[in-house]
Amino acid sequence: MAEENLVSTIAKLLYDKKAQDLVALRIAHLTVLADYLVIVSAHNAIQARALCEHLDEHLAQQGIEPRRVEGKNDGTWIVMDYASVIVHIFRQDTRAFYRLERLWEDGQNRLALPFLEQAEVSEA
Repeated sequence: MAEENLVSTIAKLLYDKKAQDLVALRIAHLTVLADYLVIVSAHNAIQARALCEHLDEHLAQQGIEPRRVEGKNDGTWIVMDYASVIVHIFRQDTRAFYRLERLWEDGQNRLALPFLEQAEVSEA
């Protein structure tokens, strides 16, 4: 699966499971760690773990397994490493504290996610 398609798939899976404040960033020009970040918030640790499990289950069905998952037991900040895409699932208060978007967003690297744009138009 092409990287940008993987980002879109991940974002849509998380959105469908009610993840909040979804952000996808292209970071390849900023670091060698990954090409993309997907950052979402969960209301609590239970929802964070549910988002992680939902994503893991659906991507595994497509043969896509994370290289590593950290923080799942605690549910405060879960990191799922899919090589070129790193997913961060935060509890809302933890995300507000660390503010990863501020560190990685350069004003031009946020990816447009069509399903989010459609949802915003529908709500207006």
